[in-house]
Amino acid sequence: MKFAIKKNLSILLFVVCTTLSYTQNPILNNLNEAPIYGGLEMKDYWVWGSSVIKGDDGKYHMFASRWPKMLPFHPGWMIASEIVHAVSETPEGPYKYEDVALGARGTQYWDGKSCHNPKIVKYKDTYILYYMGSTHPYEDVTKKNSHEFDLSSKWCIAGRWGKRIGIATSKSPYGPWKRLDAPILDVKPNTYYSFLTSNPSPLIKKDGSVVLLFKGRSYKEDEIKHSDMSIGVATAPSFDGPYTVIGDTPLFSMERFGEIEDPHLWSDNEGYHMIAKDQRGKITGHAGDGLLAHSKDGINWVIDEYPKAYTKTVKWNDGKTIKQGQLERPFVFVENGKPTHIFFATMDGPGGFGKGTKTWNMVIPLK
Repeated sequence: MKFAIKKNLSILLFVVCTTLSYTQNPILNNLNEAPIYGGLEMKDYWVWGSSVIKGDDGKYHMFASRWPKMLPFHPGWMIASEIVHAVSETPEGPYKYEDVALGARGTQYWDGKSCHNPKIVKYKDTYILYYMGSTHPYEDVTKKNSHEFDLSSKWCIAGRWGKRIGIATSKSPYGPWKRLDAPILDVKPNTYYSFLTSNPSPLIKKDGSVVLLFKGRSYKEDEIKHSDMSIGVATAPSFDGPYTVIGDTPLFSMERFGEIEDPHLWSDNEGYHMIAKDQRGKITGHAGDGLLAHSKDGINWVIDEYPKAYTKTVKWNDGKTIKQGQLERPFVFVENGKPTHIFFATMDGPGGFGKGTKTWNMVIPLK
């Protein structure tokens, strides 16, 4: 009898703890092992930041940034990134390179030299690829002049200053993609996004209207530099605009909640959800960890009671547990209304963009 009572109490305690664990955090406590051959890696390229969608062909289509390893990882992306398309039969992958979706198209275009940070969505029969674009008026960086290239070089000064958000559309994930001749979200003087707009994260509602999270920086005229990162929100009646930034203050900033980067937005029956990187650790307690927030309308956001969504420590399906050098650009893949996988851009090494030897886009299935 005593044994049966103890057994039942153990089962009850397990159920309560499991339920509480899920309640505390639907991501952190539901991370499975990461497949070591999942995601996308490309020889001779830095690969970063994936976004995945299931196509009409039943296959999984990844859109990711890449740029040649001849350039340093940072800030090479700023002047030479292109968005590539890769395909897999399963969400985990591995994904096989298919084509360049958005590449260089000339200095005269606002996105003529670099396309980065892709987010793919679909509305009715149209695929919409959101991204950050930039350009510069100088010769390309080659091995011959690469010794002149760094964050303070002419290429990066122009490339960073020109960062804007745009879209490209297609009836198929295989393209062709139609780009716009102007960004959908430009800068505005005397705002928190007077210097640049970047890192788009859209959500298209059933009626076709859009909620768009984005990263902004402002000018700091007295210091001749840009500000820390802020996250704002814009809305539009349709994916082709016009986009209107809501409010004069950002959703997240150094002064409000804390500085975050790489927000990703999805929704379910309970409302809107955001996952992002906690840049300085003010919210999660550790710089670089992931955070969760929620909203009823996409405009007014609240930090989750248990906000930590992930850490840089990853359990792989070969039995190894490794603290990744970098773990960024979180993307939650939703299928049939439920989050099933979380994708990351990752780097080997001890940490720091200049200390890694390879990057790839990885994926972790959710329990």
